[in-house]
Amino acid sequence: MNDRKRHVIEKAHQLFIEKGFQATSIQDILDYSGISKGTFYNYFSSKNQLLIDIFRTTFKKIENDRNGLLLDQNPGDKDIFINQIELQMTANRENKIVPLFEEVYFSGDKELKQFIEVGQMKILRWLSDRLGDLTDDNCKPYLLDGAIMLNGILLQNIRFYRKANGEAASLLPVVRYSVTRILNMLDELALSREQLVPPEIMAQWLPVVKTEELEWRIKFLSIISRLKKMDRTNTDYFKKLDFIEEEILRSSSPRKFLIDSVLVSMKAIDKNELRELQALIEENLLENA
Repeated sequence: MNDRKRHVIEKAHQLFIEKGFQATSIQDILDYSGISKGTFYNYFSSKNQLLIDIFRTTFKKIENDRNGLLLDQNPGDKDIFINQIELQMTANRENKIVPLFEEVYFSGDKELKQFIEVGQMKILRWLSDRLGDLTDDNCKPYLLDGAIMLNGILLQNIRFYRKANGEAASLLPVVRYSVTRILNMLDELALSREQLVPPEIMAQWLPVVKTEELEWRIKFLSIISRLKKMDRTNTDYFKKLDFIEEEILRSSSPRKFLIDSVLVSMKAIDKNELRELQALIEENLLENA
């Protein structure tokens, strides 16, 4: 992502926090970030797409920071899991994620609601996987139940803990309390064999990336890498390839007309490599149409 687009995302995020998503117009964003309408639509297809990019950028940073805590650590260490959750909940609070979620959810916008629901499923899957790292195989059938309960307990416990201790209070004690309760409950569920939601249903709620899709990404990134190696000194060439990569891999609705335009301007490069890239892009856009 280039610096100017990142600047617009950061400024729009501030506006959405201060004024609310619905009350902020595109003109407000243009004035606050100092860009033209043409530049805005070059980066985002709509205000909805801008909000989705804000969420994506924020979540990616949180996920990277959260996963960084686990590097070279024991996945079964309860304290690491607690620290990961505390980091995520603190970052959500600092970025005002919950108020934005609530505004979007009650707005009735189907595109944004679907994006948020997918994000919530990803959190449940992560919680379920991490609870699996901390428990034995006897608890495996109850991990999704545990993840659902932990997610709900965290939200409510944090709400009332902050009400009692102030908005600036550290979230670590309430996270530790909530995780300990859920781990105890999972042991009890394993003994009682009571199951509410089977973990297998997560595959329906949030399908795992198909092998073919993973192979497609590998091929795409491989040819992008090969093309970049052909002319390491051409910055314009690199920018075009970076644009294509970001548009295809990180945009929920890749703008084909822009991709085609960039490809046409790259006719000077190896025709075989270009044809392979075009074929891969066409394959991706057709499957996701």
